[in-house]
Amino acid sequence: MQNNNLSAAEAMEKLQDGNQRYLEAASNPGDISSFLRKKTCEEGQSPYAVVITCSDSRVIPESIFSAGIGELFVIRVAGNVMDHHQLGSIEYAVDHLGSKLVVVLGHSHCGAVGAAMSSEPSGYVKFITDEIRKAIGGEKDELRASCLNVENSVSVIKDSLKYQGDGASDVKVCGAMYHIDSGKVEFLD
Repeated sequence: MQNNNLSAAEAMEKLQDGNQRYLEAASNPGDISSFLRKKTCEEGQSPYAVVITCSDSRVIPESIFSAGIGELFVIRVAGNVMDHHQLGSIEYAVDHLGSKLVVVLGHSHCGAVGAAMSSEPSGYVKFITDEIRKAIGGEKDELRASCLNVENSVSVIKDSLKYQGDGASDVKVCGAMYHIDSGKVEFLD
């Protein structure tokens, strides 16, 4: 695949360009052709970026960044929180697939952040909301809380990559916020 040698800066530019095409499109222009399905089946994947985002059905990274098959390594979990499973998936994408850019993509109107701010969930959801509460502290503004949650996940990922040594030194980790109402992605660093 041609995406294998993209630097973090080139991958960031590709995401930004893809989001601009998304803002102007009526359908997803990403390549989902049978040719590409066959090629990635035979040759494997080499995604140019890792995107960790919420499970919210309104947040579709492949569409948001006008990406096709094999271009993004997407990890989805409510509230885009980090645990060993997500960190292991990032490690795989960086070490084995050669991705140089890791983006934590939060979003406006996040139900997980809202739940962490305004309720006391029980069951397994509590694991998610507890993580978010630690990240946002006493923040009362939902959008700002979502940004703090993204920043926390970025910090956790950066700390994790430090322990991987030299192989992760050319990997950029950044946060971004997807605005559901406009479709625009705002990169936070």
